[in-house]
Amino acid sequence: MAPHAPEATGMTYLLLLGAYVLGSVSGSLLLGSLRGVDIRTLGSGNAGGTNALRTQGPAFALGTVVVDVGKGVLAAWLALRLLPPAAHPAWADACVLAAMAGHVWPLFHRFRGGKGAATLVGGLAVIWPPGLLLVVAVWLLTLSWSGYVGLATVLAGLSLLPMAVLSDADAWRLAFSGSASALLLYTHRANLARLRAGTEPRSERARVLGRLLSRRDG
Repeated sequence: MAPHAPEATGMTYLLLLGAYVLGSVSGSLLLGSLRGVDIRTLGSGNAGGTNALRTQGPAFALGTVVVDVGKGVLAAWLALRLLPPAAHPAWADACVLAAMAGHVWPLFHRFRGGKGAATLVGGLAVIWPPGLLLVVAVWLLTLSWSGYVGLATVLAGLSLLPMAVLSDADAWRLAFSGSASALLLYTHRANLARLRAGTEPRSERARVLGRLLSRRDG
């Protein structure tokens, strides 16, 4: 029998809206306004941490990531803190997705934002720490093997769904995992297209494992 749908309350809707608004606070665009730049006009045109690093340097990128991860943490924490004890835990997952949506389609920046990965990482730290550990492990392994940040992010996100299945998670956690994975696939569609075309930027410095394997095979 399928589980009953979690009951929504007025507080639930307020938290979902608040999570979206919170997600709309873009780290790179907020910091860029202080510097007088809009990184959506530079590099890849994305408002995420990778483009911030490539166009503005490590300090700016670090600030961007702190803000973008932090809003995922805050959205999840507020949901768990403010929802009544009897509320279904799926609503905290939904608030993380709402924050991701705000990051991708920010209310304050003409609905042009980043790709949602950093905000997902922040949310996972609160609602599903084992999922976060898997995501980080897959991301680091893929990046060190391939050197492609976008590919590493997509595969890290996709790893959530099999983990939810193997850990016998309920239907709502499965839905959260599938939705988060699908959103990352969508926001990284240009990266995947460039990867197929052979034009995706590659970080040889990050490709530590790939270089070691190449030397051993050689």
